[in-house]
Amino acid sequence: MVRKFFGTDGIRGRTNQGVMTAATAMRVGQAAGRHFLRGDHRHRVVIGKDTRLSGYMMESALVAGFTSVGMDVIMTGPLPTPAIALLTREMRADLGVMISASHNLFEDNGIKLFGPDGFKLSDEDELAIETLIQSDQPLAASADIGRARRIDDARGRYIHAVKQSVPQQVRFDGLKIVVDCAHGAAYEVAPSAIWELGAKIITLGVNPNGKNINDGVGSTSLDALKAAVIGEGADIGIALDGDADRLIVVDETGRTVDGDQIMALIATGLAARGALQGGGIVATVMSNLGLERYLAGLGLTLERAKVGDRHVLEKMRAGGFNVGGEQSGHMIMLDNATTGDGTIAALQVVSALVQSGKKASELLHLFDPVPQLLKNVRYAGGAPLENENVQSVIAEAEAELAGKGRLVIRPSGTEPVIRVMAEGDDEAQVRAIVERICAAVQDAA
Repeated sequence: MVRKFFGTDGIRGRTNQGVMTAATAMRVGQAAGRHFLRGDHRHRVVIGKDTRLSGYMMESALVAGFTSVGMDVIMTGPLPTPAIALLTREMRADLGVMISASHNLFEDNGIKLFGPDGFKLSDEDELAIETLIQSDQPLAASADIGRARRIDDARGRYIHAVKQSVPQQVRFDGLKIVVDCAHGAAYEVAPSAIWELGAKIITLGVNPNGKNINDGVGSTSLDALKAAVIGEGADIGIALDGDADRLIVVDETGRTVDGDQIMALIATGLAARGALQGGGIVATVMSNLGLERYLAGLGLTLERAKVGDRHVLEKMRAGGFNVGGEQSGHMIMLDNATTGDGTIAALQVVSALVQSGKKASELLHLFDPVPQLLKNVRYAGGAPLENENVQSVIAEAEAELAGKGRLVIRPSGTEPVIRVMAEGDDEAQVRAIVERICAAVQDAA
């Protein structure tokens, strides 16, 4: 079945256009509610959101949809995506919904769904809901319409939960930490959790106005964080994205620490304590070869999944891993959460900093990344990767890199773009290979 609504991470698009309208959101609520009306108990859904202007509209539409088919609704207000996953499970809800477009700017929005176990929905569940969205659902009898209420203690519950990931004896006293919340969902909870553990906090991106989420701040815009870390003489900088499921770190010198280095740190610590499961970690095809080599030196493996934290999580659960993530900053630690959680990852990094007694610049650069280059090639139509010349150029490049690097060619799932990535020990060779493949794709398009 061709998906009309669900992409790789829920439903996402420009608000008031396409799939991201109030009318569609109401139908999503009716369809998802109907799909999860199982058993004879009173059914419940938890709905959270980030800080974008359209969140109010989408929340109201979803509430109308869910209550119209007989499901009760609990609204939390702005909270990180992992908080909604947590509360869905802890409150024995049948379904969780996060209204967010992650790291996108305010004009976009999205709907992410979680099952009663706190994990993102399976392909089977999503396809079933797709079908239901496109047909009218039977409405509840007047006496069975759902009720909706807001809860006031959701933020406190989440703060308490994330702090449990830090050993009881560890305190952050004496540390100065810059926390950039991207004017997003974690603007209150992340600084509060870190402050409660003893650190002095300097905040960025904590004044949402509905339109400034991810705008020049957060994990995809690090200039402001780097300037603040250096200007304040901070020990470390922490950047979350709009829904706070990813983390990027800046050390005290202003140098960026990406998801690969963070995964290396977390895996090293857990392996030393005998707590790393699966014999390694799961990352994506985009993670640097340097990470793979570093882990191999510790006797650990790097299993690779398709791009997307959902694919990482699937491979983690199938292989018994407890750590996984993406170079872009998604960090999944199944001992503590059922989805990526930037705040929990940040607490693990700062906890390691405290326990090591080292500076961030010493602790957080465990391997030297090999030269890596990614380029996107836009095409007008057709299937460039099926072109005989393109396939020949790719085969030659793979042979050239054999044993010395990697090549990843993949089409975008959302736009007519081919992504070409190569990495290897010889930077000039990597660049030449990428340029050669890009040229071949353009000629074939």
